[in-house]
Amino acid sequence: MNGKLLSLMMTILMMTAALAGCAGDDDDSLDAEDGGYTYASGVDEHRKVVEDVCDIKDAAEAHDWAKVNEHYTAPSHSSKVLESFASATGKKHGYDAYYADSDTPIDDFVSAAIDGTGMFSGESDAVREQAIEKGVQNWAMVAYAVHELNSAIAKANDGNFDVDSGAPHAWDEGWAFYHGLDEYESCSPHATGDKRAGNFGTANSAGLAHANEAILLAMNDGLASLQDTTKTDAERIAGAEDARDDVVKNLVIIYSQAAIRYASKMSSDMAGGDTAAADTHQAEGMAFWKVIEQFVGPHTSICYNMGTHAVSADSTQAPCEGYTWVENYGDSNYTGCYNTVSHQTNSDDQATCEAYAWYANYYADKINSEVYDISSVTPAADVDYKAKVETYLQPALDHYGITATDIGTLQ
Repeated sequence: MNGKLLSLMMTILMMTAALAGCAGDDDDSLDAEDGGYTYASGVDEHRKVVEDVCDIKDAAEAHDWAKVNEHYTAPSHSSKVLESFASATGKKHGYDAYYADSDTPIDDFVSAAIDGTGMFSGESDAVREQAIEKGVQNWAMVAYAVHELNSAIAKANDGNFDVDSGAPHAWDEGWAFYHGLDEYESCSPHATGDKRAGNFGTANSAGLAHANEAILLAMNDGLASLQDTTKTDAERIAGAEDARDDVVKNLVIIYSQAAIRYASKMSSDMAGGDTAAADTHQAEGMAFWKVIEQFVGPHTSICYNMGTHAVSADSTQAPCEGYTWVENYGDSNYTGCYNTVSHQTNSDDQATCEAYAWYANYYADKINSEVYDISSVTPAADVDYKAKVETYLQPALDHYGITATDIGTLQ
């Protein structure tokens, strides 16, 4: 009898354990939607990366650098490893191509902050904390969101529109990185967008950034285009490209707001004599700025005259470099300043005519050299860093059609 009871009890325990396992599986299963976007394919592991970002942020706030590194290199919730993303080369996000001095700029930044080396050698724990948090949550996650959108377009160009392995699947991964699981959205780039909209008065009544509204619309439109079999392949791709471009434009809005806000904090900190806070806010601003530098840099190139220190109206390199001084030129025997590309003349004297030069990434370089390079820029009193960033961003904002209303006013 005791043996039968024991056997019965063991059977019940085994059944209970089995049922508990089933319940756990149900609890772990994810729905098909995050933040208003319904996935067409299975991207659960990508969606869970944001939970690992939360772990990194918690460890960084505790200044537990070993724990930060553990979550960065061996995550607890997703099979996707953030360190592997950040250090991968040849990806379709463009950062490694933009930063010619390194193939792994994102990992260089984050790992240096974790280890307290390189540009973070001798920096405070607060500086390293913010660089890690903002670097991982924003630079790394946005990079992979953009990578996946470009990967989706590349797959579509190869004719791969398969939902589970082709363009729609990669597109889904883009939203998974940008927003992630609803429960952990606070650790995503999407959350940064809403915070900055709150700072600049560019949120709707529910607190959702207008830029995030636009990104969600573009993501849904892009997925719909990739799945629309009534269109030609070229039309499906064009729809995705337009959507990708809308996403990038609104990323520029969000992270321009962030770069402006933290530049303003640097000035207010220094006005109050708080150099430690200024250093910390500089590191935060730098991480935010890096998210969009590659999108901004090529569109802040200018034709600049070193003699007059004026910006020329020539918006591309060839006519800018076409100015030359001629004597007795052509049938008219013209002597003066002549542009060999546009074939226009002007009234500049010889020294001014020969002083035009094309400066690639000129204003973007100024944001680095005058505001957001913690290795070489020490925050100083009586410097309006906000005005500097606003001025240097303007050519890129004009390029993207971003208006003052889109950016809003810092509250």
